[in-house]
Amino acid sequence: MPNASNTPIAKPKIALVIGAGDAIGSAIARKFAEQGLIVCAARRHGDKLQPLIDELKGNHCQAHAFSCDARKEDQVRDLFQQIETAIGEIDVVVFNIGANVPMGILETDSQKFFKIWEMACFAGFLSGREAARYMVPRQRGTILFTGATASVRGAAGFAAFASAKHGLRALAQSMARELGPQNIHVAHVVIDAAVDTAWIMDNVPQAQALKKQDGIVRPDDLADNYVHLYRQPRNAWTFELDVRPWQETW
Repeated sequence: MPNASNTPIAKPKIALVIGAGDAIGSAIARKFAEQGLIVCAARRHGDKLQPLIDELKGNHCQAHAFSCDARKEDQVRDLFQQIETAIGEIDVVVFNIGANVPMGILETDSQKFFKIWEMACFAGFLSGREAARYMVPRQRGTILFTGATASVRGAAGFAAFASAKHGLRALAQSMARELGPQNIHVAHVVIDAAVDTAWIMDNVPQAQALKKQDGIVRPDDLADNYVHLYRQPRNAWTFELDVRPWQETW
């Protein structure tokens, strides 16, 4: 039916989560779906997203799954183009690829170093730049990057990961300063703690005890922070949010 008022019909808003893993990424997707956004979840093997998509649709939310290797420029470009053309306007992008691989400096060959940088830093650049290409003409949008302890502090055995995460943080800082005046909110979330994931439960001996005492970050509670950043008024934007449980020492 024609729009009688001749007012342009608003396109549905999209939350794109790149790196929609089973824990943090999926929790973020759920929270944005609860806010009424259409969720587009992407990871390298998109078939692994089917349980999440089924869950969201079962809760009467709109959700779509995509396969995308975020290190590949053509795949990132095609991902954004497909969503913008076929589904709606991407209003918030969350880059949530980790690449937390511990290894000593003597065991870190150039190929491993480069791959970790590609995943944790270069892929963030590709995702952030592509998001900006659509958001700048609209003069609105939100781009959120997931960081880690390694974003601000390099630990022994994490040289490759720390260098990549430091780079991602610097990228986010530069983008925030450049895109903020164009009404695009860029923020970086430092997760300076263990998160309740299968890997942590299997590899940290005291994980269950910590979880009972709220000493480990729960993905659902962490994801609330991403929605908070998205909902912030532009007169009080946060650039960097540091997340840690109450027992953590500084």
